[in-house]
Amino acid sequence: MIFSLIHKTSYKYNNAISYCHNLAIVKPRSFKGQELLDYQLEIEPKPTTFKENIDFFGNSVAHFSIEKQLKELTVIATSKVKRCYEEQNDVLQSKVCKETTLAEAHAKLKIITPTIIDAKQFLLDSMFIKNISSQVHEYAAVSFQKNRSVFEATNELMKRIFSEFKFDSGFSTIATPVDEVLEEKKGVCQDFAQVAIACLRSVGLPARYVSGYIETLPPPGKEKLVGTDASHAWFSVFIPNFGWLDFDPTNDQIPKNQHITTAYGRDYYDVPPLKGVVYGSGKSTMSVSVDIRPVKNDNQQQQQQQQ
Repeated sequence: MIFSLIHKTSYKYNNAISYCHNLAIVKPRSFKGQELLDYQLEIEPKPTTFKENIDFFGNSVAHFSIEKQLKELTVIATSKVKRCYEEQNDVLQSKVCKETTLAEAHAKLKIITPTIIDAKQFLLDSMFIKNISSQVHEYAAVSFQKNRSVFEATNELMKRIFSEFKFDSGFSTIATPVDEVLEEKKGVCQDFAQVAIACLRSVGLPARYVSGYIETLPPPGKEKLVGTDASHAWFSVFIPNFGWLDFDPTNDQIPKNQHITTAYGRDYYDVPPLKGVVYGSGKSTMSVSVDIRPVKNDNQQQQQQQQ
């Protein structure tokens, strides 16, 4: 499937600010099963300085500064992405993925290879997931036993979060502690992902935060509204000798073609779509809209014309 993606962020400042510096992490990644076909980043007003680089986690990061007074800032990322989940590791056919136990994973994580070393950085404390509590470990232990497969246990953890937690956009902020989310059992997609990551790390498994988008489908017979898709987050667990496998606890599913990946990090702090600093006073308001639509390829268009 090929998707057209537009992510628009707008800021309005009550008082004019004199300077701002920002980081944008909105460029979709390319990997087996996902190919970035086209990408443009529009910034208004035009930046005084602009550069792009690849960060420690392999994400594309745009740095830009505006060194003049402004009352509004608009950032629009436009992308075209090809998704083909079938090109990725076939979970249903992989015995390594389905059968590797927690005890076997622990043993293989002790082997020193570049892949293992890279994965083990996602066992360490991060800005929003640190000093993991006994409560988190106890919640994880319900699913994870040493002789049970990592896949089955992680899948069960995903389903438990989906069924036991309530989606509540008014409950949390980006800095709400994992323990508080676990205790109240409510939050948003980034909270559910970070709870799962904390659980996985508490049982000795590398886990990373995945930032991206998910296409939302309208009810049957209804037109899709512009801007109703959303930034999204899920998590990924590392299974030795297999690799990384994604899980979406907000929707109780292993991400496939409707999920578009932008960035990987240790938690949300590493990969917000946009962050920065401004010099000025007064309040500001922010609005975000995301629109994802499937694009017909040449073969589909020809078939439609023939019909």
